[in-house]
Amino acid sequence: MKTIAIQGVRGSFHHIVSRKFFAEETVLLECDSFDLLVKKLNQGECDAAVMALENSIAGSILPNHALIDSNNLQIVGERYLEVQLNMMALPGQSIADITEVHSHPIALLQCKVFFDQYPHIKLVEAADTADVALEIQRNQIKARAAIGSLLAADIFELEVLAKSIQTIASNQTRFVLLSKHLSDHNPAEVNKASLKFELNHQRGSLASVLNVMSDCNLNLTKIQSLPKIETPWTYGFFADVTFDNYQNFEKAVAIMQLMAKAFKVMGVYKNQRGL
Repeated sequence: MKTIAIQGVRGSFHHIVSRKFFAEETVLLECDSFDLLVKKLNQGECDAAVMALENSIAGSILPNHALIDSNNLQIVGERYLEVQLNMMALPGQSIADITEVHSHPIALLQCKVFFDQYPHIKLVEAADTADVALEIQRNQIKARAAIGSLLAADIFELEVLAKSIQTIASNQTRFVLLSKHLSDHNPAEVNKASLKFELNHQRGSLASVLNVMSDCNLNLTKIQSLPKIETPWTYGFFADVTFDNYQNFEKAVAIMQLMAKAFKVMGVYKNQRGL
């Protein structure tokens, strides 16, 4: 039975995604932070780890890109999750009974318009959505609600007071599956890769790399710059590309390795967007 590390506790969105990655039963290793999640993976306490990498509203989670890079982890899979936020509390209460809602600050922000209707409710930031639901159930806290997944409401036996309360109806988060080791991928089954590289401060250097991608029929789906802390005003680039022909991808990699500094393939896997 595989052990999978997640950020947060049972009922979190990371937990939901781990169940999408693994149909069979797994042992869940709950981590308070992404740093701890990476530490557990590096120490061999789990077989793989699930990490949120970007959101359709908030954009890329840059610290997580840096964690993957600095620890030389491999992205071996991805999943997109439609994040639906729900208000939940101990059974037998109504919204009028709730005086406080605790949740992750991003979740609170995404539900701000809904709570503008209820000025009597105080919004309190917490570290994790599902952990708030657990605390409410464990300590039988009345007049307090959590914002989280329907799975959390089910696991912790809370009553859903309002469903899908996020302001923007379509809110997707991209999660990746991480491994310490390069996976033995089948070239016929993979069509996406995550890359990282650095460039000299020369005019047209980034354009030249992008031209190589285009000439080799790679589709650039994302590019993100991240400052190099140890070298002020220099940047690394994280890029995702998709391809129809694995040989074209190999050709592009061979050329880009000569053009860019610190070039690395951070993962090759199957594109799950739209599935």
